[in-house]
Amino acid sequence: MFFHLSLDSPFGKILLEAQRDQLIGCRFISKSENFPNETNIPILQTAKKQLEEYFLGKRQNFDINLQPQGTTFQQKVWQALQKIPYGETASYKDVAISINHSKAYRAIGLANNKNPIAIFIPCHRVIGSNGKLVGYAGGLDIKQKLLNLEKQYK
Repeated sequence: MFFHLSLDSPFGKILLEAQRDQLIGCRFISKSENFPNETNIPILQTAKKQLEEYFLGKRQNFDINLQPQGTTFQQKVWQALQKIPYGETASYKDVAISINHSKAYRAIGLANNKNPIAIFIPCHRVIGSNGKLVGYAGGLDIKQKLLNLEKQYK
């Protein structure tokens, strides 16, 4: 069974999704999208609290049971993303090298785009080799704001 909790953030409306005691989703949604809010699910309450602390600059690391659904390759990429330090960035090529697939930076971009647990798995910290912002499911403006937030509190 899947459980949902939506919350307003400084960057827009966010939907948290859980299955049992695992967070399986965190994504930006439009203000018009509505989901049932299961406020009595502990994992969702913990995720909400940790996100609120993150947005206030009081949390730099998340301590929550994540269970993103994806291929073995995607899982490797998402694990690598979690190693990018708060307030720092890495290029798609850097991530590719870190998982021993030095030429797979396009595949890294595709896996990044499929990240089901935004912010907790910090795909917003991945940038182009030229230092430019590229691709973010929540939009490049939100990606920039998340990076600015982290730089502000680093």
